Amino acid sequence: MERSKFGTMHVDITQLSLIGTGITFSPKAIRRQPTKEKSMNILHIDSSALGQNSASRELTAALVARLRQLHPEARVIHRDLDSDPLPHLSARTLAAADDAIVAENAAVLQHFLDADVVVVGVPVYNFTIPTALKAWIDRIAVAGKTFRYTAEGPEGLAGDKRVLLAVTRGGLRGADRFEESYLRFMFGFFGIGDVESIRAEGLNLSPEHRQKAMAAALQNITRLDDESRREAA
Repeated sequence: MERSKFGTMHVDITQLSLIGTGITFSPKAIRRQPTKEKSMNILHIDSSALGQNSASRELTAALVARLRQLHPEARVIHRDLDSDPLPHLSARTLAAADDAIVAENAAVLQHFLDADVVVVGVPVYNFTIPTALKAWIDRIAVAGKTFRYTAEGPEGLAGDKRVLLAVTRGGLRGADRFEESYLRFMFGFFGIGDVESIRAEGLNLSPEHRQKAMAAALQNITRLDDESRREAA
């Protein structure tokens, strides 16, 4: 498991402009801890197109089960971005002329803001995240809600969360993890410093390799606790 590293560039699509090239930021991650008065809110995001055959879905389900084992009172909101996709950004969605789209966007954002822990399934397609997951990222990247610009530079506003990424790859790419770098950058831009990865790689090499990779990832999940264990490499 790894903590987040942050980047230095942001494309603010919601404002239709390129902003922040060369700007550095150091968002502070102060994770909100559930109390007796407030139960944990878990946001569970799946994005794989493979349904019941999905490795990332198996890992996100195991992550949520482990969190519920640690916090039996936890409340879970599940969004399946394959069976219930969000429309990609377009002239129509950006115009905010459709009340149904506006309402759904607001609900998606509020679910993210309310979450204490966000579990995200990240199957790697063509070296990056699924487009359905990108559409979700575009809905939560909202100026004044998850980030803002100040005289000192960008400031994340959603740092009171933990993000758990269930990353699955068909091949082996070593330290070349473009899709994770992108997600760590985005969540870091929102102020979230606690981003951890559970990985299962080389799933398409052979049935034996897939079984071993999934077993190792699931074993790592059983050791998950309320705190991050290791610094990012």
